[in-house]
Amino acid sequence: MNDGGIFTGERLVAGDPLFAADFARHLAAYGFAQQLCRGREVLDAGCGDGYGSDQIAQTATSVLGVDRSEITIETARRRYQRANLAYQACDLTRLISLDRQFDIVCNFQVIEHLEDPQPFLEQVRQVLRPDGFLVVITPNRKNSFVENPYHVREYLPEELTTVLKRVFRDVDMQGVCGNDKVMAFERARGVQANRILRFDPLGLRNLIPKSVVEWAYPKLARLVRKGIQQSGSQMATITPADFSIGADPNDSVDLLAICRPG
Repeated sequence: MNDGGIFTGERLVAGDPLFAADFARHLAAYGFAQQLCRGREVLDAGCGDGYGSDQIAQTATSVLGVDRSEITIETARRRYQRANLAYQACDLTRLISLDRQFDIVCNFQVIEHLEDPQPFLEQVRQVLRPDGFLVVITPNRKNSFVENPYHVREYLPEELTTVLKRVFRDVDMQGVCGNDKVMAFERARGVQANRILRFDPLGLRNLIPKSVVEWAYPKLARLVRKGIQQSGSQMATITPADFSIGADPNDSVDLLAICRPG
């Protein structure tokens, strides 16, 4: 694991071999964004520890990564430095406080954490230039085989389209798709997770304090991946090349929506 990373079981950290497959999935999405963002001014809304913002900054004119956690932002500043890359702590419902306009806003693996996405989406619309657009990536519930206590809600394509169209007139719904090797890994995650969850048939985990969940989840996430590793799965060989962007979102691992005010 790279020095200074913040591992929560939900926030990924570059360099951890147990999470190589998960990281490759995220890098594939940011690789797609690199091409969209070439020569543009970009806001990475919910940047985490900065690896994705850094990737986009390789082609963008400028990138501002924001996250609500000051600790996470400090980690990003320390780990990823470019002349055209900056970071700032900011709540996603207060983006207008940045006092800037952007060509593109990226929001990757974040919207599933929001109880009500609309205040955030309305803020995005206000910080976008008239011809700008928002790119949202979030898990496709159809192919989400593992329960994640950090996620308030995961979406099917039509559900996410409905949410986004409350604010954006034009929503182009696509998907981040995995090959057979990726899907085998995702199913194996589900099998390992369910082996653990069978010890809680009454769902008592839903009643324990959030602090306990946040303590336990990183440990369980590692346990799941060690189980996959021991089963002989080649999860460490999954790379961004094992993912592709497809026009049909239904069989994707992640939904990808490009949203324009219209």
